[in-house]
Amino acid sequence: MFGEPMVSWHAHMPAGMLLKSTPVASNIDAPQRGHTLVDYCDAAGLPRLITDEDIIPVETFVGYGQWFQQKLVPGLERVRVVSVDQRPAGGFEVKLDSGEQFAARAVVVATGLSGLARLPRELAAAAPDGPSPAGPVSHSAQHHDLTRYAGQELLVVGAGQSALETAVLAAEAGARVRVVARGRRSVAFGGPPWEQPKLRPESPFGHAWSLYAISYYAQAYRHLPAATRHFLTRRILGPLGAWWLRERFEGKVEAREVRRVASASTREGRPVLTVETLGGRPQELTADHIIAATGYRVDLAALSFLGHGLRARLAVSRGTPKLGPGYASSVPGLYFTGMLAGSSYGPVMRFVCGTEFASPRLARHLAGVYRG
Repeated sequence: MFGEPMVSWHAHMPAGMLLKSTPVASNIDAPQRGHTLVDYCDAAGLPRLITDEDIIPVETFVGYGQWFQQKLVPGLERVRVVSVDQRPAGGFEVKLDSGEQFAARAVVVATGLSGLARLPRELAAAAPDGPSPAGPVSHSAQHHDLTRYAGQELLVVGAGQSALETAVLAAEAGARVRVVARGRRSVAFGGPPWEQPKLRPESPFGHAWSLYAISYYAQAYRHLPAATRHFLTRRILGPLGAWWLRERFEGKVEAREVRRVASASTREGRPVLTVETLGGRPQELTADHIIAATGYRVDLAALSFLGHGLRARLAVSRGTPKLGPGYASSVPGLYFTGMLAGSSYGPVMRFVCGTEFASPRLARHLAGVYRG
């Protein structure tokens, strides 16, 4: 086990963020009782987070993950893996940034969102040196402290929870914020828990047959046609603001719904966003900075620690690994889980509660193949 626990959450999420996920959808799976979010709250002397109406501060969730690691994975080494390559005799050669090098019979890649931030090419044109909070364009994953934009004009591109919450937090920090979202009525918020339809099956994500199916029958997902799997992964649990965010958004943040974002450029040091309005007219929007809250995309090419030869031997589907039973890839001994497994096992893999499905199956497969 190598890596920095909860790094995506404590380094790449904005301070003051609240999780959209409910408490029941935020438990990390463990093989024994006593390690849920509620257990952590009890141990830390925090208010218990139990019902769907309880909202989880990101600081609480980071503390929960670190507590979980300290109790159950004390041997975690806080070093970075710089390369994984196949060995001629079988297995893998693993190198760490500490300089250590060793052989492994199996490797599990569980790197979460790291390196997968998506910047559309229309916006990338205004950031030739890459997205940066100090440049004209950045990605929402690059912001922990939004107070740096106090008194400035911001454009936030996107319509999901990340875009809407980033916009709210920036506005509350003193920025003048406009959200630019593609499509009519694209800026929307979910209903509160007490308005959920009670006649539909319950899942960690709400009451709906589709949500129930992806939560509890993910094993069937990988047998769907590839086009169907990729479509469902994009569409199910798509962009939608949390119910509790609406009051903080409306009247404080301007929403500009457009047909499409055509391009981004800079003029006299300021970014300029060219959009096509819903009526089909081109329009320029200027600001001091653009934040692309455009989500994440699984692309094995972004996992630079995997050797080129190893990546070339992996069976992929639209840049994502094709996984079989137990989250095994086409390369014997190489496994992927978390968001990296989403195109094979469904949208539930993007969420913490997906560990309840994934972890025991992956562990059983590993134990069955490598026991002894």
